[in-house]
Amino acid sequence: MADLGPVPPALAAARVEIDRIDSELIALLKARFAVAERVVGIKREAGLPALLQDRVDEVIANVRAHAAAEGVPPEVAEALWRQLIAATIAYEERHLGPSAPTAAG
Repeated sequence: MADLGPVPPALAAARVEIDRIDSELIALLKARFAVAERVVGIKREAGLPALLQDRVDEVIANVRAHAAAEGVPPEVAEALWRQLIAATIAYEERHLGPSAPTAAG
């Protein structure tokens, strides 16, 4: 990376703020994955697959609506959540194991 000289103080302060927000996001991800761990047990007991497309569609619709209401571009929120959902489904699939049903049946 090219050295562009000293970082302006306002940029340094903004970076500190972003780093703090990132730490808060990690804490929220930890909480979300703790719930996902419980969901694995519930899905295992119920014989459900990791991917439940109706729920994915519901989450995306909720995220888009909430983002729009908060002034966040819905397409940006959707893109981020699709990555989060994909990672969560992969996590659930790993923990459900090979005998878990698939969304196809």
